[in-house]
Amino acid sequence: MRIADLDADEIRRAVDTAVAAGRLRGVRGRKLEDLLRGLGLMVRGKLINAAVALFGKSPDLQAHYPQMAVRLGRFRGTDRLADLADNRQFWGHAFELLGRAESFVLDHLPIAGNVPPGRMRREDQPAYAPRALREALANAFCHRDYSIGGGAVTVALYDDRLEIANPGALHFGLTPEKLLRPHESRPWNPVIAEVFHRTEVIERYGSGTLNMVDWCGENGNPPPVWRVEAGTVTVSFAPRPGAAGASAAPRWSESWSEWRKGSVAYKALFGLRPGPKSRSELVAVVGHKTVTRALRLALKDLLKAALVEYTMPSKPNSRLQKYALTARGRAWLETRKG
Repeated sequence: MRIADLDADEIRRAVDTAVAAGRLRGVRGRKLEDLLRGLGLMVRGKLINAAVALFGKSPDLQAHYPQMAVRLGRFRGTDRLADLADNRQFWGHAFELLGRAESFVLDHLPIAGNVPPGRMRREDQPAYAPRALREALANAFCHRDYSIGGGAVTVALYDDRLEIANPGALHFGLTPEKLLRPHESRPWNPVIAEVFHRTEVIERYGSGTLNMVDWCGENGNPPPVWRVEAGTVTVSFAPRPGAAGASAAPRWSESWSEWRKGSVAYKALFGLRPGPKSRSELVAVVGHKTVTRALRLALKDLLKAALVEYTMPSKPNSRLQKYALTARGRAWLETRKG
């Protein structure tokens, strides 16, 4: 592993950005050795692996670092069995791959435009919150497990959602639920995270997931949902209700951000927090005496919105049927605490 194998132009851009942002000081000279040392990527005169992950460029590195890759797909449907409308794969360093992923998302990001009454200028609103997607992409490259040789960050855009996945797991006691609350930032790749922070790719440590929730809310999207399965961490984004290109998305009877505390749906959601309940058990939770039409409609809306699911999906009319929160439902509740 040699300095000649790294992307010299990207290293200089990174240092210039960090210095201009006031996040890097004490760099002397313009030699690559000095710049890499200033970024903490050289120890005792030798490059560390993070230097390759961040700036590796030479094709000779690909055989030794195949995991420096991103896979991008746009599916015509709601699962991976659907046909691919666009399929791209790239190898390179983290900064290049982040740019490739952002370009892919922008190429396929549905945007609705309208001219509000009394105004002359058109206003565009994308189906997904761009800042939230960029933060999720940065986190994927920052927190992924680079020791998995065949792994790659993946971006999959379906008719009803966009998913970003990275190889690895949630470490240091983190869970999908804890990501929705203030938490200490302990990145799996602290050196990569530090360089991303200094170059303004990511902001304050520990606030990225909370910012994603806020940015989704500002754009009119449901909160993102995290899950961990099969050695992969995945964050899923649902499109803004009614957005162009999101016809297959769940229909919401009300905007996710507008369900009020007094509504039957809101009460039912909080009633399911301790565990699954039957419809008759939810009667008391929502303050009714019998199974009312309002309760039936609320449960129907919650099922369509993927906030609630059946415990017996193959037998929806079973007398033993109960309702349980989905990961999205738990995430929604976390945003409503207090």
